[in-house]
Amino acid sequence: MDAWLKEAAPSDKLRRWFGHDPARWKGFQRRYRAELDAHAETWQPLLEAARNGDVTLLYSAHDTEHNNAAVLRAYLLERLDLRKST
Repeated sequence: MDAWLKEAAPSDKLRRWFGHDPARWKGFQRRYRAELDAHAETWQPLLEAARNGDVTLLYSAHDTEHNNAAVLRAYLLERLDLRKST
C-alpha cells in the first residue's frame, strides 16, 4: 500500500447510518457521492494516480458488492471517462 487517503472515505456519520445494510445501499451511494462532490480534494490524488496506472482500493467489509470502495470506484471511473471525452 502506497497511500491511505482516509479523507476519501465516507464520514463516520454516514458509515454508521449505512451499517452495511443492503436496504440502505441506494441512499448510501447517493449520500457518499454528495460527500465526494463536496470534497474533491480528497479523491483527486486517486484520480491522478489512476491516470498513470492501476489503483487498488482496499476495504474491510465482508460484502463485496455493498461497500464504499465499490461506490468510490464507480465515482472515479465516471470522472476518468468524462476527462477522456473532453
